[in-house]
Amino acid sequence: MKVLYFHQHFSTPQGATGTRSYEMSRALIKAGHEVTLVCGSYGGGDTGLTIPYNKGIREGTVDQIHIIEFELPYSNTDGFLKRTGVFLKFALKSINVALTRQYDLVFATSTPLTAGIPGIFARWLRGKRFVFEVRDLWPELPREMGVIKNPVILWMMGALEWASYRSAHACIGLSPGIVEGIKKRGVKDSKVTMIPNGCDLSLFSANNIIPKRPEGAHESDLMAVFTGTHGLANGVGAALDAAEELIKRGRTDIKFCFIGQGKEKEGLVNRAKNEGLDNCIFLDAVPKTELVAYLKGVDIGLQMLRNVPVFYYGTSPNKFFDYIAAGLPVLNNYPGWLADMIEKHSGGFAIPADNSIAFADALEYAADNRNKLKEMGRNNQLLAKQFDRKVLSSQFVAWLEKNTQ
Repeated sequence: MKVLYFHQHFSTPQGATGTRSYEMSRALIKAGHEVTLVCGSYGGGDTGLTIPYNKGIREGTVDQIHIIEFELPYSNTDGFLKRTGVFLKFALKSINVALTRQYDLVFATSTPLTAGIPGIFARWLRGKRFVFEVRDLWPELPREMGVIKNPVILWMMGALEWASYRSAHACIGLSPGIVEGIKKRGVKDSKVTMIPNGCDLSLFSANNIIPKRPEGAHESDLMAVFTGTHGLANGVGAALDAAEELIKRGRTDIKFCFIGQGKEKEGLVNRAKNEGLDNCIFLDAVPKTELVAYLKGVDIGLQMLRNVPVFYYGTSPNKFFDYIAAGLPVLNNYPGWLADMIEKHSGGFAIPADNSIAFADALEYAADNRNKLKEMGRNNQLLAKQFDRKVLSSQFVAWLEKNTQ
């Protein structure tokens, strides 16, 4: 089977972002299929291609994945209009690929929602099989966050969402809420499956990992880490609120480390500096191979999002699965399926949203009960086996093979 795979923000493990599409592509190839992956130039990613662009495009093969990369730079720090323009340009260029290349099945993964556009064209103009993967619920997410308020734009996004779901022969949702959101748009249960983000167990269990702590953190400190995008949706300011509360309590032995990039990062760094939050350390995004060392050298992972109901069951954050794969206990600051999982498996702390006192209390308890913290970490290592990337990749391949008929 020849699969044409669209993911605008694709990266190999050498990049500083999620590698789900890389891993899924490799699983397809291992199963005997061919993969052509179409992407843009994501600021945090690394496609592995180094040849110069020719008329805004370059092609090559990386780890047996044939990659078509458009010269469309994108960063999380870009403004709304610029990002929208890049999304639309990628969709238009992708339509051309979908209408001219030879393949058996087109697979598209969001975000952005516009990723589904080439699949819609492939389905209706070429009669190709189309499978759509949904990583976030749009337009529900920007509507609830208040990021987009224009009713015309929201209607257009809703129409695209409906067209993408109804054009697809099958859909994949990354969380329970996403799966339910797809079904609410009229897609039959039999056409939807859930395949969440997974744990790279082999990566985190390697014997050559040397644990690493950020400069300024003592070995005796409790080190809490947040990895990933510092964006509006992530609500990283909640950790700074807790950091301020801990300083008031005199707990200088509890430190925060923030690793990543995003539109809100500069403001967070400035706030920490202006408020004297010297218990906060900010690092640039690092490749996943280096991130492993940091996760092995800290004590607890921070899973944070803004208190927006659509997040409760409608997200599948990479960082959570990296934390548990590393054997870290997790502090989660919003309700939902991850909070339920943490409580069920005694894997950390599920605290109330928007509550800096509870946030600080949980970290104080963690600092004062290191043995209990280690027990939580061991529980999460057992939980991680339920989300083994290899198992989930096999499910992914089987779902695509099933839907080529």
